[in-house]
Amino acid sequence: MESPVDLCFTEEGCSHDIVLEKQVFRSKVPESHVQLACNLHYCAFPLNGNELCIWNTGNSPAHHQPLHLVGHHHSITALAFGSKINPLLVCSASCDYVIVWNLDECTKKALQGLMPRGIVIGTLLGMVLYVRFSPDDQAVAVCAGNRIYMLNNEAILTELEGHLAPVTAAEFCTWERNMLISVSEDRSFKVWDYCTGLLIYQSAVLTAFPLLSLFIDEENKQIITGCADGQLWIFSLLSGHQYRCVVHINLKKEREKFYSKTGKSRQQLDQIQKFSKLYSTNDMRPEETVETTLPVLRIEHCDQSINLVNARCLWIGSSTGLFIINLANFELEAVLHYKGTIIKYLITVFCLLTSMFENTIALLEINLAALMRSQQSDFLLCGKEKSSSYFNAGMKSTMKDQSLVFHSKIKSSGYTTAPQMTMFSPKTNLKKNNKISEWKNSCKRHTLLTTHKLVGNLFTGDGELLACGLADKSLLVFNSNLTGRPAVFSGHDGAVNSVGWSHDKRWLVSASEDRTLRIWSVRSTEPALFLGKEMFHKSIRFAQFYYIDTFILLCCGAEFHLLSYYLDTSKDDLKRYKQKSICKSVQKFPMASTVEITSLSAINDFYSYIILAAGSNRTLEVFDLNAGCSAAVIPDAHSRSVHQICQNKGSAFSTQPLEAYNLFMTTATGDGIKLWDLRTLRCERRFEGHINRCHPCGIAVTPCGQFIACGSEDKSAYIYEMRSSTFSHKLAGHTESVINVAFSPSSPQRSPMSILLLFLAVFHLCFLGQR
Repeated sequence: MESPVDLCFTEEGCSHDIVLEKQVFRSKVPESHVQLACNLHYCAFPLNGNELCIWNTGNSPAHHQPLHLVGHHHSITALAFGSKINPLLVCSASCDYVIVWNLDECTKKALQGLMPRGIVIGTLLGMVLYVRFSPDDQAVAVCAGNRIYMLNNEAILTELEGHLAPVTAAEFCTWERNMLISVSEDRSFKVWDYCTGLLIYQSAVLTAFPLLSLFIDEENKQIITGCADGQLWIFSLLSGHQYRCVVHINLKKEREKFYSKTGKSRQQLDQIQKFSKLYSTNDMRPEETVETTLPVLRIEHCDQSINLVNARCLWIGSSTGLFIINLANFELEAVLHYKGTIIKYLITVFCLLTSMFENTIALLEINLAALMRSQQSDFLLCGKEKSSSYFNAGMKSTMKDQSLVFHSKIKSSGYTTAPQMTMFSPKTNLKKNNKISEWKNSCKRHTLLTTHKLVGNLFTGDGELLACGLADKSLLVFNSNLTGRPAVFSGHDGAVNSVGWSHDKRWLVSASEDRTLRIWSVRSTEPALFLGKEMFHKSIRFAQFYYIDTFILLCCGAEFHLLSYYLDTSKDDLKRYKQKSICKSVQKFPMASTVEITSLSAINDFYSYIILAAGSNRTLEVFDLNAGCSAAVIPDAHSRSVHQICQNKGSAFSTQPLEAYNLFMTTATGDGIKLWDLRTLRCERRFEGHINRCHPCGIAVTPCGQFIACGSEDKSAYIYEMRSSTFSHKLAGHTESVINVAFSPSSPQRSPMSILLLFLAVFHLCFLGQR
């Protein structure tokens, strides 16, 4: 046993203790492939093969000597603490015995000079890889070979057989009675009723590599499993979700993203490693670096009360380092590297390590706050040093303008809180009777529209009219109750790319592939303003009214334009074809290092200086038109180019907390939906579950800011709660991919009844437009 070693990291002249080596134990044999155990006060590990060592993690001098328990003849391969504190039990397993020890009784006997003894509950079960106590400590699940034995007082309660390879981990589901979940080297997981021995669910083969670890997230009711190739899967255990996959995480890719965001963190981590005699080896030249596979050996909860991220996090232990992953956005928050060791258990901020090349076991104490502070993400902030460059938070005009700055402490907007609302199941068995006509009359107040074969749809601010741009070069304007024939606006020579209403509902702006922009009067099907091909060298991808109808905002190529305009629909009888409306370019804003702007977003319902742009180089850029320059750049926002940015702008019929207007969503093909915060420029949550592999499926946020809707390629629309990363409802009924969705701004969904009416209003707009 060696004295503690303090590993320090110095940044800008301040010393921050990140890792403290509490104790190092020397063993006669390697202990590198053993399930170790920790709880809040103790850690358990094998010593010299068949000897069980219990160490108190407290600082009291009376507990500096470990408790040694002897009873096995073969090497101990698995350890676990019980679920209860009084009495505190610990289970040890080897090829010969499975023994349960009462820690309080063993401590008393050791103080009396007697030999502590445990209770043998299993004999000659074979190679045991994992043990786990049941929630009431009345049974122990023992993973030996391809089987799981449920043991209790020398009796085998049940024997779970079905895996085709050794079982590597098993966990009890605390909220479901008699449920046990197991993972195996056969690359699948199984759900059991361990009292009856019945198999409830069996997954397909997930990967080409063995599954090594398992963790149950009780708060979100999910399971997280990791494999030998650094892959993580999260599955939902909620009733009705049918064990669907919530997200798949590639730890190696997330690590590379983390390095790209924090350019100096890798050098900082290398500096930390130089102080450690246990983890450091001779410095290797770059050409001698060995690429590792990052096997996920352990998954444990990260204490939220001491981390600096306003979200639940997990510790991921691998053979090369520790990783902290955010369960809201599924990105890495911190990385701590070591060499020549295997992580076997994590609890709170204590880490128990065994060495692959030395017969040593180490107990580390990690200062999580210091680790997180040392690896904060660095974003390129343009103009931040200038005192005049502020972000306008974009509040409504009736409120006092508030500036958005980058403070160290940010008040939460509520997207990390657990979902507070239980949503309903939509009714799909409605018969064609008088209730349909009654329901149509209420659609003006509660409407969610999902469309296919459309390039855009948009409600007016009062929710009375709906405009849709079609790929057949025309525009349709419906009443919100979808009664009567729609007004048809034609004149474009290419597919309509964008549609936007004016704030006063009198005008409609459209942009097309034919490189033209038209402004239409709602009362006339002839354009009031026409901008031809001579003004734009490429197709106009996006156009809208901006700054409460003061300007027109559009993007073309790698820049977006700010135009001032004057509209006059009167006609001269002699010069009927000469328009009196005029338009003038105010300024152009180029987006750096991109070929084309793929999405643009701004708010017209109230005064806001913020413009959000996404480029073909996968970059997000924030422009402050008050300062007239780019304010911030977010590189690699998605794995592919962003095809839509959706800002949370609320409506005149609902109010939200002021902080909520700083949120916006982005989506990209094959990379789900991300929720961002303008104050931190961080991805705060990620939404996955819908299918979006090739079509640019659209997204929308409710006026109350509590729900997100998106289209999907499986002919359905999906509804997500803002505080949950998995979808809450799937709305089927379309015959083709749903590529656009929209909420009516006049229906703030705050009660289950209003949401019920909301989800019933699903129509095939293409069919209605052709009717």
